[in-house]
Amino acid sequence: MGAGKPTTTNIVTAILQHGEKILILKRSKKVRTMRMMWAGISGYIEDETPLERALKEIKEETGLTNDSVVLVHIGQPIEAVEPSMPWLTWIVHPFLFYSNTVLIKIDWEHEEYKWITPEEIVKYRTVPRLRDVVDLLFHNKSN
Repeated sequence: MGAGKPTTTNIVTAILQHGEKILILKRSKKVRTMRMMWAGISGYIEDETPLERALKEIKEETGLTNDSVVLVHIGQPIEAVEPSMPWLTWIVHPFLFYSNTVLIKIDWEHEEYKWITPEEIVKYRTVPRLRDVVDLLFHNKSN
């Protein structure tokens, strides 16, 4: 992937909710993109459905199994562009899951996590369009 060569990549972003709070994770220095930015649970869609990838990423990034989460809402995909790679467009497939616990175990991709209210997302330096994903999921989940 280089500048001037437009590329589109499909990813999932899962937001976990417990009570009135949502989980955000701080990306580590070891990841390739968007280091030290706050994010939801995300990953590249490969040879599976977006829902299958979301559940796989939840397990990898938090240690939670399918028994610990319940799908609440699937949002419409949105586009996001990373400023440092303007030729790359992410197609973000958003999911909202309810978690039956706040006890998670983060993997190497993250170095910190917090449970915050959805409104507090504006206080954090996040990956592109994370605020929009949260807004989309919380304002449309009754639809």
